[in-house]
Amino acid sequence: MSFLLSTGVVALAEIGDKTQLLSFMLAAKFRRPLPIVLGILAATVLNHGAAGMLGSWLSELMSPGVLRWVLGLSFIAMAGWMLVPDKLDEEDARLPRRGVFVATFVAFFLAEMGDKTQVATVALAAQYQDFWAVVLGTTLGMMLANVPAVYLGDRVAHRMPVRAIHAVAALLFAALGMATLLGLGARWGF
Repeated sequence: MSFLLSTGVVALAEIGDKTQLLSFMLAAKFRRPLPIVLGILAATVLNHGAAGMLGSWLSELMSPGVLRWVLGLSFIAMAGWMLVPDKLDEEDARLPRRGVFVATFVAFFLAEMGDKTQVATVALAAQYQDFWAVVLGTTLGMMLANVPAVYLGDRVAHRMPVRAIHAVAALLFAALGMATLLGLGARWGF
């Protein structure tokens, strides 16, 4: 269950996110999808792996009661954050001149630092205490949102109902937060 939930929540959260906007930009600039996708995958694995380790560590550091409150409120905060539109900063858009893969890896890794999906990975890893399922799930979610952005680019960007997708993701985070606060997550398998 933690794998599927991690995949779905992050895939929805990534729609219209600054890292997805970066994917569109990289695709337009380089027009070489395979090294871009591989750079995104490598950056995501490293970034979400570190986030998953932090979440696992936090779950060991806090008592179950404190962890439940911290996670419940964190998921609710993530629900609110989902409703704030992202934009790509100039700093996020600067690319190193070391080839497509390295440029993508560095830009994506830096843009993902402190981003919604990284914070969600920390919280999900702490909640489920299943490092591999969460990191693999959040990585798959990132790829589900970004690979089409790289290959299809602007042809699909303007057709996506970003606000509606973010509203669904916000509802999922809010429901997860409420279930966590009420102690229902373990009983219901999430």
